[in-house]
Amino acid sequence: MEGMLHLPDDRVRDLLPSPAEAVDLMRETLQALADGSASVAPKSQVSAHGTGFANAMPAAWPERGLLGVKWVAIMKDNPAQGLPIISGLMVLSDAQTGAVRCTMDAAELTALRTAAVTGASIALDDRRAVFLGTGVQARSHARVLAAIGRKRLTVWGRRPEALAELAEWASREVPGLHLETTTDRDAAVRGAGVVISGLPIGLHGSELDPSLACDDATYLPIDYASVAGAAVARGATVAADDPEQFEALRPDKLSEDYPRASTATGALLRDGRPAERVVVQNLGSGLGDVMLADAVARAVGV
Repeated sequence: MEGMLHLPDDRVRDLLPSPAEAVDLMRETLQALADGSASVAPKSQVSAHGTGFANAMPAAWPERGLLGVKWVAIMKDNPAQGLPIISGLMVLSDAQTGAVRCTMDAAELTALRTAAVTGASIALDDRRAVFLGTGVQARSHARVLAAIGRKRLTVWGRRPEALAELAEWASREVPGLHLETTTDRDAAVRGAGVVISGLPIGLHGSELDPSLACDDATYLPIDYASVAGAAVARGATVAADDPEQFEALRPDKLSEDYPRASTATGALLRDGRPAERVVVQNLGSGLGDVMLADAVARAVGV
């Protein structure tokens, strides 16, 4: 292990694929999860301080020579201390020998992977999109949506100052994306075709009324059931990036009465979405992290 390469987040950020390239990689990831060509296990979870938790997310894709694991901790109380909610470590191994190729901080990688999976999934629906939340993922999603040619995004947030900061950032970083901001959540969602939600995981009382968006809207939550609750999922086609993992986590992380996933996201991308409400619960697969980490490692020649 002497001399093993470790890449800090600022270096990872510079080496990550472009948002558009990341979307392509995540499309391949979702399809591999759907057809079983990759080897993954449901993320294992331990409870941490307060409401915090941590996951281990291993994945392998033998045909692509990919093997790795991400350790990620989510501490929802960190912002009050001026610390990021998410921190983690990616370990990438040689798929033949098991030797460690490199390690890297996982915050930047996770932020891009999460948004790029949404970017791949949103190909299911080209209607008006709304993003709920003003955190890191609002920016990551804006970058990805702009990269795949989306021209308009409505963003809801509780704090006007956070929305103003986001709008100023977007005008500078993604000038081709017209960002509309509002503190009126019902108005933002009313008539939307695509609802992306990025609120803290585990919130209660923030679930949407399913009558607000289009009857056949596509929901792309990254916050589990905080917004796309059981009422939204009932009567909908529920898909997941990894249906086996979704079922393992569903009772505790969503709810006992949350509908089961009937298909994989990759299968919907292959076959098309049904003409009804669709809830796409991409809970996050280690395979996507391994795909992006491999691209970073290759960029530095390891």
